[in-house]
Amino acid sequence: MIKKWHFYSTLLLIIAFLSSGFKPFNLDSNPWFLTDGTDESDYLFPSQKQEDYAKLNIPFTGNFFIGYKEAIAFKESQGKYRKINSLGYLGKYQFGPETLRTIGVYNTTSFLRNPDLQEKAFLALLAKNKWLLRKEIEKYEGVVINGIHITESGILAAAHLGGVRSVKRYFRSNGERYFRDAYGTSIISYMKAFGGYDTSFIEPDSNANVDDI
Repeated sequence: MIKKWHFYSTLLLIIAFLSSGFKPFNLDSNPWFLTDGTDESDYLFPSQKQEDYAKLNIPFTGNFFIGYKEAIAFKESQGKYRKINSLGYLGKYQFGPETLRTIGVYNTTSFLRNPDLQEKAFLALLAKNKWLLRKEIEKYEGVVINGIHITESGILAAAHLGGVRSVKRYFRSNGERYFRDAYGTSIISYMKAFGGYDTSFIEPDSNANVDDI
């Protein structure tokens, strides 16, 4: 009887010892891994709301609009809202003062200090340029010119760099005449680099204004 009790006691001890080796990790000791829902922390991204990204200064990839605007911003200013370049272009998307006036922005000092206004300005300019270039978009989207597959987002990016007239001139010359800015960047490079993004939700608007965004 004693031997049987000793046998079972030993067996239980062995089972308990082996079981302890497979004890799950204490997740409470790893707060970086999981949250218990009581610390009021939220995951904000990814988000379908553009305004959720207004204060981020990193480039995004992918073909979504958020990737488009952040990629342009990174190219223009490395995403810095208060950037002023040597030619006087302003903000995250490097607007010229004259361009800003066409979409209802007259105080450049306030503009530099207002990230939300800069985001609205980018949307307003896209809407205005989409209206002004609506015929070119309809005619040339999907066409290949000089090895570049023309897309709506590429056309709008080129207009952001060089203006609407330079884009119209490019198409009229079948790609032979194209604009370069003071730093040597061409509208062709923008048309290629920022092509294929989804800008379909931007409504063409000849009177686009930041107050309406």
